[in-house]
Amino acid sequence: MLRRQFVRSVRSEGELAQVLGIVRCDGSTGQAEPAAASLALTLPLEVLADHGAFLDIWQATAPVRIERRGEVDLATDGRLAFGYLRVAEQSAGGLRAAARAAYTSIFAALDQHSCTHPLRFWNYVPHINQPLDGLERYRHFNIGRQEGFLGAQRAAFAGAPAACAIGTEADNLTVYFLAARDAPVPIENPRQVSAYNYPSEYGPRTPTFSRATLAKGERPTLFISGTASIVGHRSEHTDDPAAQTRETFVNLRTVVDAANAKMSAPAFALDRLDYTVYVRHATDLDAVRAQFMNEAGAQSAAAANVVFLRGDICRAELLVEIEATATAT
Repeated sequence: MLRRQFVRSVRSEGELAQVLGIVRCDGSTGQAEPAAASLALTLPLEVLADHGAFLDIWQATAPVRIERRGEVDLATDGRLAFGYLRVAEQSAGGLRAAARAAYTSIFAALDQHSCTHPLRFWNYVPHINQPLDGLERYRHFNIGRQEGFLGAQRAAFAGAPAACAIGTEADNLTVYFLAARDAPVPIENPRQVSAYNYPSEYGPRTPTFSRATLAKGERPTLFISGTASIVGHRSEHTDDPAAQTRETFVNLRTVVDAANAKMSAPAFALDRLDYTVYVRHATDLDAVRAQFMNEAGAQSAAAANVVFLRGDICRAELLVEIEATATAT
């Protein structure tokens, strides 16, 4: 389902015929190179390490059609849908309203579609840790996101999709997602309080996501949410990026084990996941990358495909967040 390329374009038109979406990251704020048979989205995040630019290519199993439903751009093969939208915070009336509008639009689009079940959301939130009206902006986002889920009568607590929320310097809230005809299996982490059960000290509304989702079918796919150095509901290892990376891998291992327990036989392993690592401070890259290689294996497929991005994490004290995807072979 996911194929990652460290290149600047997809050159084969035949290949594009079965590509749902292309997510490009090269630090620019412009739109990705248009593709006739797929959707293309550029994220305003700096690529760290040696790759320059990369493409995440979400592949379909049949020819793809492009649709526009309200404010949402969709690409679908009938069994899987990739979509995205951007919402200008200022014109929406603030971040809370922008988040609510984004999710209201997405669920309205999916309600009219065969792929009604979201598998995974990626949220790129402007200035995520800055204060706004006495509350951190991430908490405003959480209020609006949950309002969008509840207003659409979607599971905002147990059974919510996998997700991440990463801070950017852009002006727009960007959300992209994958959805399918069949509902995924939610996965939680017994080392952590489920995000939707966090105590009120983390804001008036809890974050709306599961630790992972498992899409079953011919080729089961695991979507691991943004994962960080949190045990219970507390952040661990303040000011130590290597230790935070190590703790994050304990959580990742626990989630992979929980997902494998849902399968007839183990299908996922840490050294075969496709990872995206968000690093708050570029100066921490060497420490984070060294610890990543220790955990995933320097010669592993994971090490060959990992992407390191400069992004802000949803808690100001967290220095690194890791997400991952894997399709069973």
